[in-house]
Amino acid sequence: MHNTLKFSLAASALAAALGAQTVAHAQDKVLNLYSARHYQTDEAMYEAFTRTTGIKINRVDADDAGIVARLRAEGAASPADVIMLVDAARLASADSQGLFQPIKSAKLDAAIPANLRADAGPDGVTWTGFSTRARVIVYDPMRVKPADVATYEQLADPKLKGMVCTRTGSHPYNLSLFSTVVERLGDQKGEAWLKGVVDNMARAPKGGDTDQIKAVASGECGVALTNSYYVARLIKSSKPEDRAVMDKVRVVFPNQGTSGTHVNIAGAAVAKHAKNRDNAIQFMEFLASPFAQDYFANGNNEFPAVKDLKVANPAIKAMGGDNFKAETVPLGAVARNMTKVQQMLDRVGYK
Repeated sequence: MHNTLKFSLAASALAAALGAQTVAHAQDKVLNLYSARHYQTDEAMYEAFTRTTGIKINRVDADDAGIVARLRAEGAASPADVIMLVDAARLASADSQGLFQPIKSAKLDAAIPANLRADAGPDGVTWTGFSTRARVIVYDPMRVKPADVATYEQLADPKLKGMVCTRTGSHPYNLSLFSTVVERLGDQKGEAWLKGVVDNMARAPKGGDTDQIKAVASGECGVALTNSYYVARLIKSSKPEDRAVMDKVRVVFPNQGTSGTHVNIAGAAVAKHAKNRDNAIQFMEFLASPFAQDYFANGNNEFPAVKDLKVANPAIKAMGGDNFKAETVPLGAVARNMTKVQQMLDRVGYK
């Protein structure tokens, strides 16, 4: 069994204890994991890793921003070995702050497509995606035809005037999508597209992805952006109100005839000052195993990152996501666009 360590920036004593333990027992079979994933099904995955390898996991749970703040505060004294974050934008930001170290792994190179990893350098790769989630379009079939929302580009079509709803534009889920569109269209066309989306909004951006789905079901919006696993959660829900929401909306995996649907990642990296580096790399390779990939896919309704690996998830199948075409734009390239795209969002008034 692993020890679950609850996050607190004030818990300096805990950090000191972990650091002392790492120094005193450098050869012990332990792994200190800082994770922004808070899904109960991941617990069984970690326990299986410990049973298989004998490596005990000490885990710190926090959100992405909290983990990054803690790593910066701890510096070289940090006990962290592996960092798990959700979203390429957040991984790229932490990487740019020098919080990760590159690793070389033939197993990861063979299992994970290059577009789901950071750009490789001479010393290896700094972060790797282990599960994906699609950025889909949800629409009201009473107001919108599926042909009118077949692509992300159509979100800027005047035909959807007063219908589009999203969460804030600078949220990492949207920022990653927008950076990908700009990578494909170029700066000028990409910014014009963002302006068109703003012009089509039904109301100012607010709430999370589930709120966008519910807003379409209530008639407040005609079209919305959401990550696919939020849709799957509502499909699998036993609550009548959630089932009622899904009865009123439809889902599109955009750009199936062109570039493919945008996918983002949950990923991991070896910490810059990892004291248990070999254990960390072994854990990273475990995350790419079919066993772990199945937990990612069925536990949180995500898609496997491993090439050609299929999993059976009835909610994903119900939304039409069991065999969709995903884009192949490298997320490393997307990450480099994010500062530029944030400036575009400011210029076009995307809140």
